[in-house]
Amino acid sequence: MILFVRDLTVIDAAYLCPHRGVVGESWLVDVELTGELNEMSMLFDFARVKKQLKAIIDAEVDHRLLVPKQASETLIEPAAAGYLFVDFLAEDHTIHLNCPEQAFAIIPAAEINIETVTEYLLTLIRSQLPGNIDGLKITLRHEVIPTPSYHYTHGLKKHDGNCQRIAHGHRSMIELWVDDVRDHALEQYWATRWQDIYLGTKEDLVPVTELELSPTGLELASPQHYGFRYTSAQGDFQLAIPMESCEIIDTDTTVELLATYIAHQLKPQVGEKTLKVVAYEGVGKGAIEAL
Repeated sequence: MILFVRDLTVIDAAYLCPHRGVVGESWLVDVELTGELNEMSMLFDFARVKKQLKAIIDAEVDHRLLVPKQASETLIEPAAAGYLFVDFLAEDHTIHLNCPEQAFAIIPAAEINIETVTEYLLTLIRSQLPGNIDGLKITLRHEVIPTPSYHYTHGLKKHDGNCQRIAHGHRSMIELWVDDVRDHALEQYWATRWQDIYLGTKEDLVPVTELELSPTGLELASPQHYGFRYTSAQGDFQLAIPMESCEIIDTDTTVELLATYIAHQLKPQVGEKTLKVVAYEGVGKGAIEAL
């Protein structure tokens, strides 16, 4: 017997890539369980699937930075108690972090992709299933987006949940309406502008020399890096990232304020015409600004 749940949850995370830098990502999650019926004539209570399995996935990978432990570019060292130094030494860029341990998911693989994250989740979940379950399948998949989209990474220091982590992200579509007509050329422009972008808040900028990084980070972080640092409920978050990978926003980077930012950036291009920005934060949620 097979029990399935489609769209169990959405993973909104970011990961380190030697070619793209820090990449915001959103994956929809489907699960299938195989086994024998229990004493309730059920394979596994749907309520427990949605609560227990979703809770594991959300706790272990959602709103974290996924780090490929076995990549040659990766260095991980303990920092202060409960903190980690993570350095990612790609050939044409380096990224350096000092954050609470829960800001990271350390994936035992040479690269981050759907297959390695799936295997990581399978390992975590299998041991927590009841005895009548003898098979587990997890499918991570992208939302089908037929129009332009972008990947962005950010952190929200004022958030009271896991969005406060300095490097989590999203894969997001965008709708731009000019005089009530979708403008795909304008959407493509914005998707290109924000492809694999880190969106940083201006007030969180600090000189990289003021960051408390690993010895490697202190050596390699340069004037070509932006430094970001803030303290929130979960702790002290520090990041050095190449300037070319960033766009600096005057405000916080909530999706509401990003919708407003996009609208004001694009309004000069449309002149007196009306402009509506439908900005998504991952899958199926977002904010709308009209000018």
